[in-house]
Amino acid sequence: MGRNRLLACLLVLTLFCGLGTAAAADKMTFFRIGTGGTGGTYYPIGGLLAHCISNPPGSRACEQGGSCGVPGLVAIAQSANGSVANINSIKSGVLESGFSQSDVAYWAYTGTGIFEKKGPVKDLRALANLYPETIHLVARKGANIKSVKDLKGKRVSMDEPGSGTLVDARIILEAYGITEKDIDAEFIKPNPAIDKIKDNQLDAFFIVAGYPTGSVVELASSVGGNLVPINGPEADAIIEKYGFFAKDLIPAGTYEGIGETESISVGAQWVVSAKVDENLVYDITKAIWNKKSRALLDKGHAKGKSITAETALDGVGIPLHPGAERYYKEAGLLK
Repeated sequence: MGRNRLLACLLVLTLFCGLGTAAAADKMTFFRIGTGGTGGTYYPIGGLLAHCISNPPGSRACEQGGSCGVPGLVAIAQSANGSVANINSIKSGVLESGFSQSDVAYWAYTGTGIFEKKGPVKDLRALANLYPETIHLVARKGANIKSVKDLKGKRVSMDEPGSGTLVDARIILEAYGITEKDIDAEFIKPNPAIDKIKDNQLDAFFIVAGYPTGSVVELASSVGGNLVPINGPEADAIIEKYGFFAKDLIPAGTYEGIGETESISVGAQWVVSAKVDENLVYDITKAIWNKKSRALLDKGHAKGKSITAETALDGVGIPLHPGAERYYKEAGLLK
């Protein structure tokens, strides 16, 4: 008899726990953030922001001094090919949100530039501007590449198709009078590009990322490398023609053994599908800018300090998501 009662109690307990788990699952919302390759800046920043806005069922992060995110939300930062790929995934419904360069986001929404043949991505909305992304042209030591024009005849990685880096690399080459026929072009991510540089199978690669970016840090601290300046009248012409670019300066010492380098930059922006619930986006936007998220961003990555509410609307060339717009108006950041 005692054994039967014990089995009955265990059965009830199991059922109760099962119902509790099911109830928790019902309250759980998943939110995906498309980032970039693991060697860039998008991926670690995506992980930080996912941590800031997540607060899964049963979490006691707020009481324990962690992030105070959106109740029931599980945000996931996914490695991806970058700006173009993220926007295409948002359009197809594979992702709820993702990171994009400001130029690529504008071209996608308006159906211009590189999206002219594809047509506009009408459901693309902005959640926040994050930080400036600097165009890095990284050269192998001994490759004798001191300017963009020296790339002629060299083995150069332009990054993978679907990346904003590839778009900008082509713009830069064109501005300096170089075509892809003038170089031995490869289309690989920075990490495999570094491996090829170490094996003397590649001379240079492009990467658009907030500095310091992990792949360049790794190269500079191992076999060393050089940053090639993107400056002069050609850079000025790019800024005048496209408007999304701005002059930038990578400070000396950002990468081991590399001095101050002039370049240009674009804004890294967090974009989202217009189909995502307005209240959810409002809660996410609010969670990004609370005090606990501020502390996580400041400590988590060198570019985290550049992600501020005061610059969240800088350079945004597409409509805000209604949820984000509501928050910024309430916070007095938008009239």
